[in-house]
Amino acid sequence: MKNFKFKIYDNSYSVKIVSHEDNLINLEVNGTDYVVEMKAEVKKAKTPILVRSAAKSPSAPVKVNPGSSKTKILAPIPGIVVSIDVKVGDEIKVNDRLLVLDAMKMENQITAEKAGTVSAVLVKAGQQVLQSEVLIELS
Repeated sequence: MKNFKFKIYDNSYSVKIVSHEDNLINLEVNGTDYVVEMKAEVKKAKTPILVRSAAKSPSAPVKVNPGSSKTKILAPIPGIVVSIDVKVGDEIKVNDRLLVLDAMKMENQITAEKAGTVSAVLVKAGQQVLQSEVLIELS
C-alpha cells in the first residue's frame, strides 16, 4: 500500500503498510512483519468542519475606581498607534476621535464614548499596544 521512511535517534526505519482492515493493520518494518491493532476506529471526514468562536465585543471604557471621576480608554485590539488626535487638557465630546490604531493592516478610529477632559495620554504615535492596555485617561 504505502511506504514510509523514518529516522529516530539516528536509526533509520523503512515502514511498509501491507494491508488495513477494520482496526487491524499489517505492516513491515525493516523487513519484519507486524500486526497492529488500533484501539479506536479512525473516521475519515470528507470535509473538515471549521468552528469559529464568537467575536469579542470591544471593551468599553472602565472606571479607575467607583469613587473616581476618571475613565480609562482601553485598546480594543492589539495594534500600533498611528496618530493621537488629543492632548492633555483638551475638552472632548461624545464620538470625538481620540486616536487611530492600526491592527492587521486596518486603521481603527478610537472615539470617546463619554464627554470629558483629557487628563493623561499614555501612548505615543508608533507605539505597539496590547489588547486592554490603557491608552488615554479622561476626567
